[in-house]
Amino acid sequence: MSRLLKLAQKFNCFYLSGLTSGECKPFIVEGYQVGLVRPDVMKMLTQYPEVFTVTSGCVELNPAFRDYEERTTRVDEVLRQLRSEQAFIALKGWRDECYEIRATEFSSKNLLKMDRSATCLFGVRNYGVDINGYVKHPTLGICIWLQQRSPTKQTWPDKWDNMVGGGLSVGLGILETAHKEAMEEASVPPQLMENLTSAGSVSFYFESERGLFPNTEFVFDLELPLDFTPSNADGEVQKFELLPAAKCYERMFTSDFKTTSVPVVLDFMIRHGLITAETEPNFPEILELLHVPLQTVYKKHRFVKENGQINEK
Repeated sequence: MSRLLKLAQKFNCFYLSGLTSGECKPFIVEGYQVGLVRPDVMKMLTQYPEVFTVTSGCVELNPAFRDYEERTTRVDEVLRQLRSEQAFIALKGWRDECYEIRATEFSSKNLLKMDRSATCLFGVRNYGVDINGYVKHPTLGICIWLQQRSPTKQTWPDKWDNMVGGGLSVGLGILETAHKEAMEEASVPPQLMENLTSAGSVSFYFESERGLFPNTEFVFDLELPLDFTPSNADGEVQKFELLPAAKCYERMFTSDFKTTSVPVVLDFMIRHGLITAETEPNFPEILELLHVPLQTVYKKHRFVKENGQINEK
């Protein structure tokens, strides 16, 4: 097994093992499975029977909640209580920034919103935007801009990361998020953003001590002029560094690199011919692990309650 395949398995650790272990149970909202809940979280949620029904087979949000607003409010009340009790390390990263919880795939209806720090407790699918900033150097070839995250970031402090990245928050679209994050994180002016090119997406299912991360990242490439240097505007980045592709490749393997940002850089290198089937013996397996099927990983059929039991339909 190549070291690159080992790295791809690392950022898909839950997809490859935890998903089939049976320890985590479906999180059901309005009859749809929208996530998975670990045993430690299930135990805490039993304290809130008016909001969550916890059984041996699943965790269900109270179906009596009428609409998006009520579901959002009642879940938020529980999460704020758990945060005040310091029940989970994930909630230390509370952002007052919410993600949508969708019924099934990306285009389906929104069932509620949840603070982004809490979504990993329920294993709900998250979406983000990443921009690969790069230059074509006359002697060094393709060089890639990386950022070093601020030491005060709630997650992955001090780690090296893609030039620009951010979650898809409530009320913002994909391109809108790309432009917003590019200006805030790297001060990329609008005229340079005209070169922004959509490059598809990557998807993976990671697990850490914080929780479960079934993430889809919408990826963009941005070729930049040699005389442009990114500069941070929101206080979330320490510095930027421009690395030749070979050095960027090596940095991905260090403990200083953010694990969940590896897929974006890896995907860029494959698409630009820097990693090929001729140079990487496990090339097909790695490609698969850059695009795990998160849109279908949870059961699409609805769950209904019959005689006090929640059954699949």
